[in-house]
Amino acid sequence: MSHVTVIDHPLVQHKLTLMRRKDASTNSFRRLLNELSSLMAYEVTRDLPMQDIEVETPLETMTSKVIDGKKVVLVSILRAGNGILEGMLSVIPGARVGHIGLYRDPKTLTAVEYYFKMPSEMQDRDIIVVDPMLATGNSAAAAVERLKELNPKSIKFVCLLTCPEGIRTMQTEHPDVPIYTAAIDRQLNDHGYILPGLGDAGDRIFGTK
Repeated sequence: MSHVTVIDHPLVQHKLTLMRRKDASTNSFRRLLNELSSLMAYEVTRDLPMQDIEVETPLETMTSKVIDGKKVVLVSILRAGNGILEGMLSVIPGARVGHIGLYRDPKTLTAVEYYFKMPSEMQDRDIIVVDPMLATGNSAAAAVERLKELNPKSIKFVCLLTCPEGIRTMQTEHPDVPIYTAAIDRQLNDHGYILPGLGDAGDRIFGTK
């Protein structure tokens, strides 16, 4: 089954708590998300493969390590995923970026694709999919299913919040994809929102309703 990693670093948990507050402004929510995403990137990339190369320092030549293989691809599930994307790119500035547009049918809660754009040579790349909320899990599962058609080396899924229902969907549909999150909340409500959650992440990032 999918391995779920809860990133419980004190700075991550502190910033998440501030983001949950309903009176947090759009500006502070966006800033906190950027900072929190950067912190999460450290843990998510911990097991990237490395290779030795020779480098010349100002004093002598030495052997040192760099990330092995093609550049990592950060895939944002539009639109809210872009909020995590910026923070991740501040830590992995050389990453390539892909976007997948999905909207949730309000009646069936299933994901419908409307946009898909990825870098080339995806079969040689490690993918990190980002979306603030893993709620029903339908959008995440649909995104991962689409990405698997490109035969990447690996796929990870990163979110701020999830719940038992979202984890269950991902573990059923994609048991090989590890999940990284800052918290596992209690449950979904009748409208597919995480409780206690933090509201609609996209609306809070972009100041829309």
